[in-house]
Amino acid sequence: MLPWIPLATATAPGGGALRLLRRGDEFSIRLSDGNELMNSRLGGSEEALATLAMERLGERPAPHVLIGGLGMGFTLRAAQSVAPPGARLVVSEIVPELIDWAGAHMAAVFGECLADPRVRVETGDVRTAIREASGTYDAILLDVDNGPDGLTRPENDALYADKGLLATRRALTAGGVLAVWSAAPDQAFSARLARCGFSVSTRTVRAGRTRRGGRHTIWLAEKAR
Repeated sequence: MLPWIPLATATAPGGGALRLLRRGDEFSIRLSDGNELMNSRLGGSEEALATLAMERLGERPAPHVLIGGLGMGFTLRAAQSVAPPGARLVVSEIVPELIDWAGAHMAAVFGECLADPRVRVETGDVRTAIREASGTYDAILLDVDNGPDGLTRPENDALYADKGLLATRRALTAGGVLAVWSAAPDQAFSARLARCGFSVSTRTVRAGRTRRGGRHTIWLAEKAR
């Protein structure tokens, strides 16, 4: 088996390090303790985050979509594949090096997706983008940390607490959709979403693009019109 080759490192928000590795045509982003955050061969659930949310939006001619986290671009590319020509897709990525890696080390993974005129990638915390918005986004897609049970950054917990969810609800248009990716189910989070004024459903999807890989959870939470 081919060895993993270290390509680059970045400082994770709040300290610690992120490492980018390659093995043949496979890429992995890991924490300094070896915990893998994402792998280029396992993007099925991140893609489902986008396709399920866009499907829930229906036939809006120019949806304005906020994506929390660039990662390896799975969610972005899936959104691009189904979004209409008039869509606006804003990606908020807090680690600037990940944006650099997309155009350099992982250019083969990203292709031309960042050149799409519908796409704008911003360096910053998606929490700030949400707090500053009011009735702005038709969909907000959060693939941040490990889901409601944070792994890399304690501050991410604020996204999934009542205050963060109420801010997200304010940032959405009437009938807008909040979609949240998680490595595991969380009944308490479903209850919080409902308490904060969302109509909630969950889907269980595979990590891989086939029926292989672990099972992940996606919440689809719609703001009442």
